Amino acid sequence: MTREARGSGGLKQRSGSPPEDEILGALGRVRDPELDEPITDLGFVTDVEVGEGAVRVRLRLPTYFCAPNFAYLMVADARAAVESVPGAGRAEIVLEDHHASEEINAGVAAGRGFAGTFPGEATGELDELRQVFRRKAFLARQERLARSLLDAGVDTERLAAMRLGDLEDGDEARTYVERRAELGLPVGPDAFLLVDPAGARVPADRVVASLRFAQTVRISIEGNASFCRGMLATRYGLPMAAPP
Repeated sequence: MTREARGSGGLKQRSGSPPEDEILGALGRVRDPELDEPITDLGFVTDVEVGEGAVRVRLRLPTYFCAPNFAYLMVADARAAVESVPGAGRAEIVLEDHHASEEINAGVAAGRGFAGTFPGEATGELDELRQVFRRKAFLARQERLARSLLDAGVDTERLAAMRLGDLEDGDEARTYVERRAELGLPVGPDAFLLVDPAGARVPADRVVASLRFAQTVRISIEGNASFCRGMLATRYGLPMAAPP
């Protein structure tokens, strides 16, 4: 990462610009939609330049042919995240080493949306795709949290009766509540802990089957994340990043 402009084409630094760690913090809230992990943790952010009224961020992905819809979401989300930082100004997100880099970079910069970026190829925007992955992330996080409670001695009857207010505060619980909020599910202390992606309570006699299905979702996400880490490390000659 760089904190200063580099070369004649760099960004002019301004004293009122936000520090790079604020920009990285914002980018840390951008997740790969399929892997449910921050793009900063995955090694997708390669460079940040903070300048006068603008921030330039460079991104890379594990393969040249990563799905354009996933790539578009990450570039668009990165732009929105950076521009949400006070004083950041305009965000220029540059996706590199991807077969659709030119189209995605130009489309996001112009605010054309996914369909406008790929006219004649895309049939619509990516809202439903985003929701699909949000539901998967929710299930995986719920299963992980529920398994930790079961391992701690909570039985399925108690688990089915638990409310969010019964959870001890911690990163795992907070992340789970965040994933619920993204789906518009109740997040108050009286909300049942185990619900399906539509918000229906999971009864005690369905806990085991529900968690078994959610476990398959979690394993799939974790397997894909491990594969992507390996591909990124191989592609760029990097050490293999450890999972969270």
